Amino acid sequence: MSSLQDQLLKAGLVDKKTAKKAGKDMRKQQKVAKKSSQPQVDEAKLAAEQARAEKIARDRALNAERDAVAQQKAIAAQIKQMVDTNKQSKGDGDIAYNFTFEKKIKKIYVSAAVQAHLIAGRLVIVGLEGRFELVPKVIAEKILERDPNMVVLAPKHAEPDNEDDPYADYQIPDDLMW
Repeated sequence: MSSLQDQLLKAGLVDKKTAKKAGKDMRKQQKVAKKSSQPQVDEAKLAAEQARAEKIARDRALNAERDAVAQQKAIAAQIKQMVDTNKQSKGDGDIAYNFTFEKKIKKIYVSAAVQAHLIAGRLVIVGLEGRFELVPKVIAEKILERDPNMVVLAPKHAEPDNEDDPYADYQIPDDLMW
């Protein structure tokens, strides 16, 4: 079997010079095609690597978000457990004790003894799931570490005196009823 080029040469349709030139052109085209196909493979690998890296980044972000949600749920469960195990009785009193919660004035009814403990800072009000419970100051500090928004009436801390305060000489009594 002979090639098409040989057959054309025997038939006299082409001369040796033209056949040689056509062979060179064909080999050049094959080389160019081979070289151009390699970068396409590299581009495909590069695109696959980039897609894999983006997927890993998305997965890490989703895992971090899931972990944060799980941690918030765990903290909420800890707070609920602390409040439920350490809540104090309000004393079934008829004295209204006012406090602020989320920029609103709220009211609970307590006995005189419980009111004295609240004023002294031994008991603290904690907001939990729409209800307000009384817990000891130590428990309130633990809750405050986990979630400061839960503690309605934080334990009193000494505040620095403001020299320019015109009402610095006047003290507001703790048992003031509003």
